[in-house]
Amino acid sequence: MNDDWIARWRDGRTGFHEGRPNEHLAHHVDWLGGARRVLVPLCGKAVDLGFLATHGHEVVGIELAEQAVGEFFAEHSLTPTIGARGPFVEYRAGAITLLAGDVFDATPELLGPIDALYDRAALIALPADIRPRYVAHLRALLPAGAPGLVITLDYDQARIAGPPYAVSEAELRALYAGAAIELLAQQQASDLPKCSQAGVSVVERCFAIQCDDPRS
Repeated sequence: MNDDWIARWRDGRTGFHEGRPNEHLAHHVDWLGGARRVLVPLCGKAVDLGFLATHGHEVVGIELAEQAVGEFFAEHSLTPTIGARGPFVEYRAGAITLLAGDVFDATPELLGPIDALYDRAALIALPADIRPRYVAHLRALLPAGAPGLVITLDYDQARIAGPPYAVSEAELRALYAGAAIELLAQQQASDLPKCSQAGVSVVERCFAIQCDDPRS
C-alpha cells in the first residue's frame, strides 16, 4: 500500500487533492478551538494546512510521500528547514511542521503535545483492515478530551472500489467507540469522477469528535 501511495504522487494521480480549503473545515474550524497544535495525518499537500495556520493553529502534518511535503512548501513560497526527526524527515516553516514518513511510526514523544485532530483524507484512504489500527494509533497520540474534525465519504463499495474508501457513520462510531461524536453536516459529493461516471451516489459527512482516553 505504501508503494502505491508514493507512486500516485510520482505519477500525478492525486485527484483527492482539493486545491482549496475544504468546505467543511472552513465552516467548522471553530470546533477545534483556538491556538491548538493540530495533528493532520496523511496530509498530502493540502491547502487546509495553511488555512489552519492562518487561524492561529500550529500544524503538525504527517505524510508518507516526501514529494508531497516538498510541493506544499514550494507552492506556498515557503523555505522550510529540513532535518531528521526520528524515522521522519522534518520540514518546518513558521507554524507548519510536516513529517515525511509512516504515520504508524509517530509517537507522543516524537510529536510533542497534540491538542486537536483534523482528518479529511486519511481514514478514507485506508482499507477496512487497516482502519481499526489507524484509529487506535491516533487515539494513543491524542489526549483525552481533544477535539477533532473527521470527514468521510459513504457510497456503495460493492459497485466502486476505493480508494477513497467508503466509511459509513456506523463504522466511524464503532472505530471511535467511547468518544463523543456529533454529525455536523452531510451533503452529496460530486467531485469523485469514477463514482459519477458509474452513477454511484456519494455522501460526504463531517463529524465532530471529542476523544476519550483509550487507556481508561
